[in-house]
Order: sequence, then structure tokens, then C-alpha cells
Amino acid sequence: MPCSTGIIQRVLMDRTARAGSSRTVGTLVVLGDSVGVGLGDPVPDRGWRGFAPLLAEALAPARLINLSVNGARLGSVRRDQLPAALRSRPDVAIVVAGMNDTMRSDFDPNRLHADLDKIVSSLTQAGAVVLTIRYHDHGRVFRLPGALHRILLARISELNSVFDVVARRHSTGVVDLAQEPGIYHKSAWAVDRLHPSELGHRILARAFAQRVAEAGMVAEEVSLACSGGLEVTRTQRVAWLIVKGVPWLLRRGTDLVPHLAATMLRAAFAEQIAAGRALLDEEPEPAEIMTEQI
Repeated sequence: MPCSTGIIQRVLMDRTARAGSSRTVGTLVVLGDSVGVGLGDPVPDRGWRGFAPLLAEALAPARLINLSVNGARLGSVRRDQLPAALRSRPDVAIVVAGMNDTMRSDFDPNRLHADLDKIVSSLTQAGAVVLTIRYHDHGRVFRLPGALHRILLARISELNSVFDVVARRHSTGVVDLAQEPGIYHKSAWAVDRLHPSELGHRILARAFAQRVAEAGMVAEEVSLACSGGLEVTRTQRVAWLIVKGVPWLLRRGTDLVPHLAATMLRAAFAEQIAAGRALLDEEPEPAEIMTEQI
């Protein structure tokens, strides 16, 4: 299984904070979507692993409570996962969600801000160290038609702005995926190019461990050496593309195409208005026309 290159390993080792505090993590809670579930990092007889168990090992003897659900959006995290997270009284809470929202036609940054602010404020008021995320340009990983890529990139930028505002307001730690070495390397992504591979999950776990250490809690270094995961064969990659990949792209395309069409129509209408105004500006005044006729 392809894993970290020597360069990525050395850079991340230099950036990872060493444990220098006696304060340990009793309970680690992860709220999120399929990335939190661990999709992309299959292990024998256990389904998915992902960054959460890897991080919990680095925070040992922390108890891991993973509330993540496939397909979750920030609204469902607030509604369905937050109450259980608060009942568990976490020392550290990680929120990894929002990307599913960017791929839906009802994308609304104001609503996302309200949901995320409620999630983070509730957890911080409960005494947890809260860590969130900033997303990368996923169009560089999962190739999309140009117009769809531009829409997705604009939405990711708006989502990141929401995370930035909430993080500043509540002084939470943030993992910026776009700044993580190796995040755009193909080995960091699973066959679907939507979820991290084992290496990608290890990069994520390592970055979160660094933020935990920066918050003054014990966090060991997460290794980037892949171990314990299942290797995905070429046959499995082709099978995924046929059975899962194409249907997923069609579903998301169907969801986003109306928005794309509306965006293109608005742009075309705006161009026509601008052209009309320019034409009016160029036309002579009535007095000028009469003078020319005389």
C-alpha cells in the first residue's frame, strides 16, 4: 500500500508538537461525516478505521466516542450528534463536516454559520478543547468539469470563511488541510478520490494530534507508516468506478446542475445588461441628433 514519502515524513515530523504536558485526554469525541467514520481506510474484519482511532491511540488512554455518520451535514451534526457529544463530557471534541453541504443545491453559508457556531459554542461551554478543519481545493483531487469545479471551489471558500469566523470567535484550533504536506498527492486519497486513504487519515490524525499538543495536552506523534489496512487492488478500483463512482457523480451532478444553469443564466443576463448600458452611454443626446439634422 503506498504511503508516506520520505520528504512528507520529515516535513510533518518537524511540524508535530511533542507532548510536554501532564494533562491527559480522558474522552475524545468526533462529530462528523464519512471522513469521521473512516471511509477510505479499510481494515480486516473491522470495516473502516480512519483518523479517529489513530488519534485516540496518540492520546492514550483516551476513550474514543465516534458519533460520525455517513452523509452527515452540519445541520444534522447539530441536531443528531451534538446532544450525545455533550452527554459524554469530552475533553477534546473534533468537528469534521461541511463538505457534503457544498455539494447540495440548498447550500446556505448563513445557515452553516448558525449550525457550526451552535456546535462549537456548546462544546466549548461544556469545557472541551474543540478542533475544527479548513478544506482544500478538492477539485484538484477529484477531477470535475470546469464549471462544476469553479462552483465547488467558491463554496469551499465560503465554508472555510464560516470555519474561520467561528474559530476566531471561540478560539478553537484548526487543521488547514490545504497546508498539510502531501495532501494533494494521489497516495493520500482512496480509490474514490473523495475520502482520505490510510495515509490521508494518518496525515489528518497527525495534524489533530499536533493541535491537541498545542492546547497543552498529552499527544504522541502519529506515524505515517501505513500498517493494518487493506490494500485496494486494481480490480477493486475499476469495480468501484462502475458501481459507486459514476452513480455518485450523476447524483451530485443532478443536484448541482440546476444551480449551475441558474448561475450561467444570471451571468449571461448581467452581461446583456452591461452591454445595453454601454450602448446607451454611446448613443448621442437628442439635442445632438437635432443639430446634426439641421
